[in-house]
Amino acid sequence: MEHRILGASGLKVPVLSLGTGTFGGSGDFFKGFGSVDAKDATRMVDLCLEAGVTMFDSADVYSGGVAEELLGKALAGRRQQALISTKATFRTGKGPNDTGSSRHHLLESVDRALTRLGTDYIDLFQLHGFDALTPVEEVLSTLDGLVRAGKIRYLGCSNFSGWHLMKSLAVSEARGYQRYVAHQAYYSLVGREFEWELMPLGLDQRVGTVVWSPLGWGRLTGKLRRGQPMPEVTRLQNKVTASGGPQVADELLFRVVDALDEVAKETGKTVAQIALNWVTSRPGVASVIMGARTEEQLRANLGAIGWSLSDAQRARLDAASAVPMTYPYWHQAQFTERNPFPVK
Repeated sequence: MEHRILGASGLKVPVLSLGTGTFGGSGDFFKGFGSVDAKDATRMVDLCLEAGVTMFDSADVYSGGVAEELLGKALAGRRQQALISTKATFRTGKGPNDTGSSRHHLLESVDRALTRLGTDYIDLFQLHGFDALTPVEEVLSTLDGLVRAGKIRYLGCSNFSGWHLMKSLAVSEARGYQRYVAHQAYYSLVGREFEWELMPLGLDQRVGTVVWSPLGWGRLTGKLRRGQPMPEVTRLQNKVTASGGPQVADELLFRVVDALDEVAKETGKTVAQIALNWVTSRPGVASVIMGARTEEQLRANLGAIGWSLSDAQRARLDAASAVPMTYPYWHQAQFTERNPFPVK
């Protein structure tokens, strides 16, 4: 298993991580992901550790905390073999302070996560989203204190815009707080807006990217084909789950799938393996979170690494997935001598 340095830290993370969004399957939203029970969750963790996939990503809102509980049980007795990544910020209760990144909510969220996970520290703790109502200084001073207390080892954020992330890094530098070394972001062949600002920002500021939903919310598994009905088993069949994820135009989706099919014939790999491999090769990507409903899916996803696409194949996929940029990115892209695309 290839390992990469996570941003401006000394932590090495596996290029593939396992997401636990399928663990539990509680609530309308997460039912669409899957309902992996304790036995199957432990089996998936077993397979990952055997393959060198040692980082496991969760969040307090995944099935209302059940995902963290199942992950903790699966890692019981072998906690030291794994890196645990989890998140907080989204609403976890009905009270006025049961959401956001206030000191009140973060301190409670971390303590509850530690209990559910059955551990006394979290390797990578990430804010699940930006809280515009809480001063950035309050957020970062709280996270800094949690690192100094030993409850968290590294900090990250998720779903931030460019200015959210840059403002946070500037405050950390000015105040001497622990800084974000990771940004968990959506990035796939059918969702490349990440490249316009967040990718160059991450490279410039040494913030490693941890990619979520590299298969475009289940669209690039190989099950969706032009002119064919949607398969019965997919998160896209659940209206609540489908509406809560990235939206993709059919024209773009099937153009990308057609290109993936061509590369699949040339390489002998599956559509999903090629889509995952493409993301792992992108500039600034430290780890790619894969999900799985079944052991079969997990084994297939593990086959996404250990080989490389050719330059011609990557170029074909890049061309098929390209979309018009919004302002100011289309304007900046005209001046490549000053704004070159990051090259890995």
